[in-house]
Amino acid sequence: MEHVKIDLFPDEIYVFTPKGSILELPAGSTAVDFAYAVHTDVGNACVACRISRRLAPLSEPLQSGQTVEIITAPGTQPNPAWLGFVKTGKARSNIRHYLKNQKHSESVALGRRLLNKALASFGSQLNEVPQRNIEAVLLQTNLQSMDDLLEDIGLGNRMSYMIAQRLATNAARDKKEADHTGKEAGSIAIRGSEGMVMNFAKCCHPIPGDPIVGHISSGRGMVIHTDDCNNIADVRDNQEKCLEVSWDPKVQGEFSVELRVELENQRGIIATLATTITGAEANIEKISTVERDARFSIVNLSINVKNRVHLASVMKRVRALLPVSSVSRVKSRRVRKAIKNPIGALSHK
Repeated sequence: MEHVKIDLFPDEIYVFTPKGSILELPAGSTAVDFAYAVHTDVGNACVACRISRRLAPLSEPLQSGQTVEIITAPGTQPNPAWLGFVKTGKARSNIRHYLKNQKHSESVALGRRLLNKALASFGSQLNEVPQRNIEAVLLQTNLQSMDDLLEDIGLGNRMSYMIAQRLATNAARDKKEADHTGKEAGSIAIRGSEGMVMNFAKCCHPIPGDPIVGHISSGRGMVIHTDDCNNIADVRDNQEKCLEVSWDPKVQGEFSVELRVELENQRGIIATLATTITGAEANIEKISTVERDARFSIVNLSINVKNRVHLASVMKRVRALLPVSSVSRVKSRRVRKAIKNPIGALSHK
């Protein structure tokens, strides 16, 4: 009977839950589609799956007759990459809804940090701003709530310093402008857990330990660059576009960095290189090889490390391999343009 169904409805598949229930899904559906078909909470929390008792990628297309088990974990959340392979409307809409809410809360949190940093230059903080000032600014900006304003700041659609200037009480603003020393209070600490509104530039791949600059990009939030990145040379003098930032001492996560390894062609050397890197507790994102000549090749790698100390440890191990002649970190070129004002300095006219 099951074979008859499959023949009659080739655009659908029939898969089983571990308890034997049958779920009907569009052909090409994945374990993520299956998870959302079971329950939205299961989909949002899924981290892995077993297909017919075999661990499989969440992106693997399901086949009729398979039994699918979803593995969940508390505190997890949908991955934006899932939108690239899910087939069902329910999965797609639930993922988008979750990510939209997540981006809103992350934008508000970043906007609050940026606004408080700007208000500090007027000797104030958001919780000290009179309600009448907040209402006046919301009226001027045509926004409904403080969260809407903070979200706009977090997304880079409004300049935190301009908003702070309007919010600060006249007395606090006049005093600060009279006493201004040319330095804005404190840098923003990058924790590595800010989410979708905090991006790390692909051109220079900053990692903890690198001197960094925060570039406010409209609609994207803050993009973190190394302070010598050539791609932000033209906006480094713009105090509203570039902010002073630093790494939080308790920064979390792994960060992408690119390496260039020159080595002698030998049988099995790529496998040895990969084993050496993973043995140093670094994950390899991608690897490609270019043959320089008959004797030497250049290997380009993208790896994940925790910080500069971790990167130095990885590079030391790679250099110790006999066929390796050189290993270097790949970054954008250094800024050659003279910086007129240091990041964090503000000019008042």
